[in-house]
Amino acid sequence: MTQRITVVGGGLGGLATAAIMARAGHTVTILEGNDWVGGKSRRIEIAGQRIDTGPSLVTFPGVWQEVLNRWDELGDGPSAADIAGVTLERLPEVGRYYFRGQQANLPVEEGHEWHEAWQRFEREHGGLGPAITTLLTHDPWDPAILSAGKELLSRYGVRLTTEGYLNGLRWMPQDLRDVIAIHTLNAGVSPNQTLALYATMAAVMAHDGVFVPRGGVYEIAAGLENLARAAGVSIHTGEHVVSVKKNEVTTTQATYTSDYVISAVDGGILEGLMGKKSRPPKKLSCSGVAIFGVLEQELPEEIVTHSVMMPDRPDELFGSLASRNRPHETMAFLNYYRAGEIYPNDRPVAALLLTAPPDGEQCDITDDFVQRESRRFSDLLGLEKSITDMMTDHQILDPEYFAGFGATGGALYGAPAPWWRSGPFHSPAYNSPKNPWLWRVGSSVHPGGGIPAVLGGVLISTRRMLATLDKG
Repeated sequence: MTQRITVVGGGLGGLATAAIMARAGHTVTILEGNDWVGGKSRRIEIAGQRIDTGPSLVTFPGVWQEVLNRWDELGDGPSAADIAGVTLERLPEVGRYYFRGQQANLPVEEGHEWHEAWQRFEREHGGLGPAITTLLTHDPWDPAILSAGKELLSRYGVRLTTEGYLNGLRWMPQDLRDVIAIHTLNAGVSPNQTLALYATMAAVMAHDGVFVPRGGVYEIAAGLENLARAAGVSIHTGEHVVSVKKNEVTTTQATYTSDYVISAVDGGILEGLMGKKSRPPKKLSCSGVAIFGVLEQELPEEIVTHSVMMPDRPDELFGSLASRNRPHETMAFLNYYRAGEIYPNDRPVAALLLTAPPDGEQCDITDDFVQRESRRFSDLLGLEKSITDMMTDHQILDPEYFAGFGATGGALYGAPAPWWRSGPFHSPAYNSPKNPWLWRVGSSVHPGGGIPAVLGGVLISTRRMLATLDKG
């Protein structure tokens, strides 16, 4: 039977969920409080130039393909790939890392002192992309998980955290271990709070590649919106939800009656909408300060698309983030696109992304933290001027901005779960017997790892939900 489904939140998780459920024949409405869909993934325009916020790269492209395959399986007609219109372009490298006076690309180039150790690590882990994709897209009790899990555990043994596993690799230089470990900030937390799986991801990204859609990462959100609309989803933007009850979702403009509600917003927001009082979490994932700007001129030819600046003392950074204090040195990304590269721009653009504590504070380009870290990064890149001084026009997004999405202090991934409750074991669950009419998707139930984790969680949750509806 056709069910009426209301999706609260039009981020990547909400869009993908709505597209799949509507494709399966249900009547689906998305309610999004912002004036755009995509959530933290957003497209902005500065001085006539296009720049995308939110996720910077697409990793594990097999997860995106699984979403397209799932949509195709549920109906006939034009293919999901044609409707979505997303074309992924592989970058030449994962990124260039600057750390303790050294710099190296991943994969580490021949002639670098880390090369031999990296080659060994990539041989052992680089081919695990399909196994991780299976873990991201299948239920823990799915038979396909068994072989994938065995393949991964054969690498880790009993060292199941990122920190524990990497510390056991005595043959690997400590600096390279630190570079690999810093990828746990994709989940917003330190290496002792994440599964060893996060160590593997660096090798898989180097082996299988990292990608940017032609036109920018927001093309993923736009593609999901295309699929949702093609399936008949009704999308309402600028409607803030104020109450969620069984069979009823109320916004600032209307009340929507439905048989099921799917929440694609942070768990704390949902509890508030349901009239529950929740205590602020003791631990939070990191936040960020992101400066998006149009540059006065092209950067030197040797600057790659994705550069990463490491702190000299990663442990101090993790400690500062945990205590919600501004770090002396942070980890920063620089995403740089020349005119006509990826974006249809006629001027170069850059995004400087600074890892910051979830303090919920406002920040501007003159802030001491921004100026200091911008100058440090620019010196490492060999620039004569600070990258922020090279921006003729800019827009900044800070912890206060990200707090507007509902996470305390602007924490990008909300409250972190213990490492052993990652992925589909995370609490709250996708669904609970207490509220069988309510389902959840998005980063609040499958946090970390960016786009693949969110879309993988959507595939798991919608598969469960459709099976439940089939049983009546």
